[in-house]
Amino acid sequence: MDLVTLNLDKKIREEGPLAQRMRPESLEQFIGQDNILGPGKPLRQMIESDKLASLIFYGPPGTGKTSLARIISVITRSDFIQLNAVTSGVKEVREIINRARDSWSLHDQRTILFIDEIHRFNKAQQDVLLSAIEQGTVIFIGATTENPFFYLNGPLLSRTRLFVFEALHSGDIEKLLDRSLEDQDRGLGKLSIQADKEALHYLAGKANGDARAALNALETALFTAKEEKGVLHVSIEDAAEAMQKRLLSYDRQGDSHYDMASALIKSIRGSNPDAALYWMARMLNGGEDPLFIARRLVISAAEDIGNADPHALTLAVSAANAVQMIGMPEGRIPLAQAVTYLASVPKSNAAYLAINEAQQLVEDEENRPVPVHLRDSSYRGSKRLGHGEGYLYPHDYPNHYVDQEYLPESLKGKVFYRPTGQGREKVIRENLKKTRDNKKGG
Repeated sequence: MDLVTLNLDKKIREEGPLAQRMRPESLEQFIGQDNILGPGKPLRQMIESDKLASLIFYGPPGTGKTSLARIISVITRSDFIQLNAVTSGVKEVREIINRARDSWSLHDQRTILFIDEIHRFNKAQQDVLLSAIEQGTVIFIGATTENPFFYLNGPLLSRTRLFVFEALHSGDIEKLLDRSLEDQDRGLGKLSIQADKEALHYLAGKANGDARAALNALETALFTAKEEKGVLHVSIEDAAEAMQKRLLSYDRQGDSHYDMASALIKSIRGSNPDAALYWMARMLNGGEDPLFIARRLVISAAEDIGNADPHALTLAVSAANAVQMIGMPEGRIPLAQAVTYLASVPKSNAAYLAINEAQQLVEDEENRPVPVHLRDSSYRGSKRLGHGEGYLYPHDYPNHYVDQEYLPESLKGKVFYRPTGQGREKVIRENLKKTRDNKKGG
């Protein structure tokens, strides 16, 4: 390490942003991610034994991905090289791989290549890593905030082990804030600061699981904190001013888009209008296309409610049309009306199951001809072919019904639609039962 790098590291440690200075330097200092890094967990054992495989760290910002990579660089006996995919390219990666090959073959020295924001690499750039990872020339660690199954190549994923980092709990973030106030070497411990518990609790809660955001906000709060007898007093008002607005964790192209849409629909299906409203609010405030939400509501109305309340589909379609007509922000109102209605009415997926079963049967079995009496007899020559012969017109019979077969002979009696006893579908079930019983009796 040259003198410039040493001086830069010293400057960062002493004068850099608080979040940078307070990065954990050992596994003991690392807070959170017990699901993958707790005692006895495979990742912890790999790090402590210095027997690493190639890894992908995936999770939201400020959850410890880069910090853990830095800890690995301290613990490991391997040469540790860090790159950022935003500023690095194929040429630099190839040079590192070539040096790593020489170090391993000539000096028995392994190389760990850590690439932050690996999702920024395109397919060709990712492909450069494949051979080196497969041969073990480098131990690769990639960090990404984006779903690796969307942004990383299948061959790269198959050569690495994926570890998912979760957003930090607010309690964990509070511990980090307390530690930063006490640490005299890297934190704020040398300053006379009194931070209200409510202020720290506020920062931890509003950080949305991002430790970096909370630490940076605490440092910012010092600029507005009042000094009383030589002590800086950080109040909840200072914390609110520093945080400004809750950081919204939402990516319209990635996980948040699909996960919150899933949560919205499952809340509707589970008849919980309050949860459904919450998830829709998260989506709207995160910048989601309201028409995407409207389309999901139309699907839910038919799939999850169906004939238990036929009005649900009409309302969902009307809400979608209203959003197109009036736009946002007023469009949120018809969307809220539709969401609360869909979540509150009786549910049935009988129609959804019926079409699935019918399509599966069509897929699995041979195509059968339309029975002669059901064929179209309106076009030229069709009657001479016997099309429509024997068809019984239901409106000519009492109650507008006559016993008649509508399925191919080999499927006679086959049932796809099984109405539930929910809502309006209970009436449909009773009517259909009468019809089917009459058919059996005939």
